[in-house]
Amino acid sequence: MGGLDGAAASLRACAADLVPYCVMGTTRLLVLSNAKAGSTDEGTRAEVLQALRTGADVVTVTPRDPADIDRHLADHPERRPVALGGDGTLHLLVAALYARGELASCAVGLVPLGTGNDVARTLGIPLDPVAAAAVVLDGRDRELDALVGDDGRIVINAIHLGVGARGSQDARPLKPWLGHRAYRIGALIAGLRTRGWPVTVIVDGRQLCDGRRRALMIGIGNGRSIGGGTPLTPHALPDDGLADVVVSTATGPLSRLSYGWRLRGGRHEEMRQVVAGRGRVVSVSGPPLPINSDGELGAEITRRTWTVAPRAWRITVPR
Repeated sequence: MGGLDGAAASLRACAADLVPYCVMGTTRLLVLSNAKAGSTDEGTRAEVLQALRTGADVVTVTPRDPADIDRHLADHPERRPVALGGDGTLHLLVAALYARGELASCAVGLVPLGTGNDVARTLGIPLDPVAAAAVVLDGRDRELDALVGDDGRIVINAIHLGVGARGSQDARPLKPWLGHRAYRIGALIAGLRTRGWPVTVIVDGRQLCDGRRRALMIGIGNGRSIGGGTPLTPHALPDDGLADVVVSTATGPLSRLSYGWRLRGGRHEEMRQVVAGRGRVVSVSGPPLPINSDGELGAEITRRTWTVAPRAWRITVPR
């Protein structure tokens, strides 16, 4: 009898865990739709919602800003949140859950409708929106690391500083016409006009760059790619408790072109002007640096430290 009582208690605990997301066998979703996501139209969005409704009770909202996301999460605590958009939309959702203290207890879904969709690429989530919707309904939850900055902000995919972030600025007006190819054009423009930055990069106490040479680009990856598939940290694993770091000092005219070409194929770490490392704590300091975190441009920084938070959040991925 004691064994049966224990089993019953375990079943009751499991049922209690499922109550917030399932009522009478129906999955309950809160779909946060980014109307400005870069790779879709209203027809595709409607197809995705129809696919989700075949297996779930769906409430759809269109947040205008981060405060809206927080309000919608508070209004629908019983529903599992799903990001219908790109990496920026997913980043804002995860950041809101982190700020609310709910990140570890709430698995999120993703239907990639953005320009880059680099989180989906790393995790094997289909880039076809309807196929991704099927994963939301029938996938498995996977625990992933995150990077937490000393400014209190969370990053789930990657940070890059220097020419790549400058290139993102230059790519912004081109995205409506060129999609993810705009990142390559922006990077080319930025690469031709920058001289690099004298920065210091330290990983777990080891100095990768001492500030005496100018760095063209610094990448810190939990995921593998940025900008729609550019493999900045091609060997990164999003759940190994470590961040992958690359620093390029390829600032000469020819070496910049070589770096850009090799970066596209993930072979940039073969260059003598590129140093790589892995660790739990990454610090960057120097003159004002352009920065891009999870595809979103931020204000220039002069000093920042990121620490890996192991298995800090969960997302639904293919079985």
